[in-house]
Amino acid sequence: MNQRCPIDATRSALGLSALMILAGACGSSGPTKQLVDARETMQVAKASGTEQVAPNRMQDAQAALDQAERAHKDEPGSNTEANLAYVAKRKAQIAMASGKIVTSMHKEAQLNDQYHARLEQSQSQQQQLRAQALERQRQQAAQASQNADARAADALESLNEVATVKHQQKGTVITLLDAALFKTGGDTLSNDARESLDKVAAALEQQPKDTQIRIEGYTDASGSTASNETLSQRRADAVRDYLEQRGVEGSMLESIGRGESNPVASNATDDGRASNRRAEIVVKVPENETSPGMQPGMQPKNSRPNSSAKTPPEPQK
Repeated sequence: MNQRCPIDATRSALGLSALMILAGACGSSGPTKQLVDARETMQVAKASGTEQVAPNRMQDAQAALDQAERAHKDEPGSNTEANLAYVAKRKAQIAMASGKIVTSMHKEAQLNDQYHARLEQSQSQQQQLRAQALERQRQQAAQASQNADARAADALESLNEVATVKHQQKGTVITLLDAALFKTGGDTLSNDARESLDKVAAALEQQPKDTQIRIEGYTDASGSTASNETLSQRRADAVRDYLEQRGVEGSMLESIGRGESNPVASNATDDGRASNRRAEIVVKVPENETSPGMQPGMQPKNSRPNSSAKTPPEPQK
């Protein structure tokens, strides 16, 4: 019976061990777990678009991964490879975190821009609506003013039934015959005069509040100039007071006596003298409402020449 030599058995065992060591050495050439994780993390970062929002961070991470890849090539499975790969993975994670922050900031900026755009659009629309409302108000006010002016003008024209209405440079002149207003030589209004002045007052109440209304009293040339001026002033005052009593704003009224000046007819005849004994109501809306222009001879509003000194009435004035 043949027996195996102990030396041969020992040699066989040594050969098997060498093969196992060689196989283990060949198996250690693969990447470390850290390198595998770093590669995967970099792929996720690229897929998420981090390169577009955080390019500098991605460049740092890629450079760290390249170092780990070179270490793997030079010394597979080494601690150097593992350490560099870990650093590369962390930088890739930092790049993705930075990218999310940048993306969030971009979205916030976009939302902020959209908010301000909508706010500006809303403000613009509100301004347009306000402008349209103001324009409508302006048109309505202008129309109302035109309507009021038309009513005021119609009111004055309606006085043709009781007086002569003429449009002159100094304003609209309403002329009432003195013979119908007062008794001869007096300053007390007659009943017929009151009825006529009621209609005049109704028309004057429809005039704009900044209208200037001046009552001018006139006489014929009978008697002295001084007495004629005094009488004409008292008569103008009487008309003024009556109009105010009938509702015409007192601040719109003033009275002045013109005496025998500005005759409208000859004082040589009875008819001419009757025409000259008159009261004229001058209606004028100032062109400049902030600084109303005064006509020649016009006194300030509410002013009234001194008429307290009454003189005995004289005939046929």
